[in-house]
Amino acid sequence: MDPFEVRMQFLGLLRRLDASQQSIKKIVGYAVKYFPSCGEDLWDCMLEECQKGSLNNRMNILHLLDSLCEASLVTKPPPGASHSSSSSSYTTYVSRDLQKILDGVVPDGRQGLPNLMSTKQILESWRTKRVVDPQKVDDAITALDERRAAAAASATRASSPDSSAGALTRDDIKRRMEEDRERHKRLRERRWVQPVGHALPAVLPPLASFLPLVDEGGGPGSDLGVLDIEFDNEWEATSDWNEDDDEAVAEENELCFVDAGEYGASDEQAMDLS
Repeated sequence: MDPFEVRMQFLGLLRRLDASQQSIKKIVGYAVKYFPSCGEDLWDCMLEECQKGSLNNRMNILHLLDSLCEASLVTKPPPGASHSSSSSSYTTYVSRDLQKILDGVVPDGRQGLPNLMSTKQILESWRTKRVVDPQKVDDAITALDERRAAAAASATRASSPDSSAGALTRDDIKRRMEEDRERHKRLRERRWVQPVGHALPAVLPPLASFLPLVDEGGGPGSDLGVLDIEFDNEWEATSDWNEDDDEAVAEENELCFVDAGEYGASDEQAMDLS
């Protein structure tokens, strides 16, 4: 197919996109297939859809990008591809145009609040898997928090007479609830996937979070493996030692080292907590 026909068919698929995995996988397969010849055009189509349509449709586009990034990480470049084309992928476009994506999915004002929490969840997933530079993700999350604070401040002021002009209908609310349930289910499933090792059976397609994240060009993250990433994630999520930890250790100490006279044991000693 010529590039114009590829673009038109892709736009048709995007306009029929919903939260189901069948719909997302169909578009992901199409985008990956035609990336070598029309990748930039297809990316422009997705950016355009992020700037228009309902908030629910924009959220579907963001989840599509999440699946597309994972598929791009595990897709091998076609034989004979140049180094520049093989080193670029949809993850490169996502990192480059991250702010444009967020401006479309979470617009300014109160109207963008329904998409804010789900957007932050996807950003945190990208940071965990190093799909996007963690510093960029941190800056984006900070900007979203500032946007939420500004929207909350505007909500405390008197609402304008036409503030209900963009209110959702009952059918729109039901559809949003159903699709949010499907999207959150997908996020929980992907959150369970943990890095295991670099050697995987050849018959199983490796998941994005299983890949050794090594940049041959020596860029950021070139010396990070999946075990390093897993350690960093656990280290950041672990709180400092506090009184609750002291109580937990004391309880474990009592369970492990019971009264010596109860069982006739005299050589056990309690754990030293000093």
